[in-house]
Amino acid sequence: MNTPSAPRVARSRFGVLPDGSEVERVVLQAADGLEARIITYGASLQALLVPDVSGRRDDIVLGHDAFEGYLARRQFFGATVGRYANRIAGARFVLDGTEVQLAANNGPNALHGGLEGFDRRNWRIVGIEEGDCPAVTLAYTSADGEEGYPGALDVEVTWRLTGPMELSLDMTARTDRPTVVNLTNHSFFNLSGACSGRNILDHHLTVAADHFLAIDAEAIPLPEPPCAVEGTPFDFRAGIEIGARIRNDHPQLRVGRGYDHNFCLAPPSGEPRFAARLAAPTSGRVLELLTNQPGLQVYSGNFLDGSTAGKGGRLYRQSDAICLEPHVWPNTPNRPDFPTARLSPGEIYRHSTLYRFTHAIPGAIGTQSAVELPGESGR
Repeated sequence: MNTPSAPRVARSRFGVLPDGSEVERVVLQAADGLEARIITYGASLQALLVPDVSGRRDDIVLGHDAFEGYLARRQFFGATVGRYANRIAGARFVLDGTEVQLAANNGPNALHGGLEGFDRRNWRIVGIEEGDCPAVTLAYTSADGEEGYPGALDVEVTWRLTGPMELSLDMTARTDRPTVVNLTNHSFFNLSGACSGRNILDHHLTVAADHFLAIDAEAIPLPEPPCAVEGTPFDFRAGIEIGARIRNDHPQLRVGRGYDHNFCLAPPSGEPRFAARLAAPTSGRVLELLTNQPGLQVYSGNFLDGSTAGKGGRLYRQSDAICLEPHVWPNTPNRPDFPTARLSPGEIYRHSTLYRFTHAIPGAIGTQSAVELPGESGR
């Protein structure tokens, strides 16, 4: 395995936008082989190379080898999503007695920031750090009224290798008027490798959530309170293969065409705590996700339909990857019973997520010893 002898950072040109502005890529490399490639377009995780149990490195996130693929079709591969990730019903909400009308881009609803969300913006590189924990910080200023959202919003995203096998994501935002903010990263993971030709139905998933949000046909949470996972195909507390129950005749699997639901995590405490664990039996790669967000959207790639060619010229099809998106619950601005997404002047929005990689003996994945996880006391 060819890996750097010490952590390092490399910066280069990745593409050019139609207006002539340059899209850059920053590569963060750890001494033990972990490598994250971040592009300024969408502040996106363009590639993530992780050694398997034998030391072989593979890229484990879907996306494109060249910039043209990101421009051709909007699919959120690895992107920073905002100003509001997930959906807001009717593309409207009331804030301090005033109705806010958003751009509707998902039927009548607003999805992932609207017509031109943060994933379609070319962010600025405002900081690069060398040393033992290499990092890149990107910034974007969303104007007052952009996509209908009130307030100018200054956002910073920092990607950092915080350990030999750990990637951290920290996002902050400040506003000059009351608004709502809900950011996430939309990476599509396949721990067998993005070009392996294998889907993720054999991946073993654990989610530290006792409840999930049932949705309607437009993927908007139903008016009812969160549903208990116990006794349903949504119970991942003890860990199970993603494909074990995905074809069960359950009304929520029918409406979502698989898993596309928010799992309700423990109330935020400010610091990241265990949220999910994903393990691939073929590669032995294990991803532990920790976050300070109140929800985790689990999306099993239901709408990948083979119409997009990604890395290595492979067509992406249903269940070729899974998204684990930490964020505030969907439609929160219209649901006072949900955790708030409000941000006022003088406050700082903070989102922290850790992607921690380990290995397991492939034959041991799914056994009781393989799911003894740190941090589960907060669930």
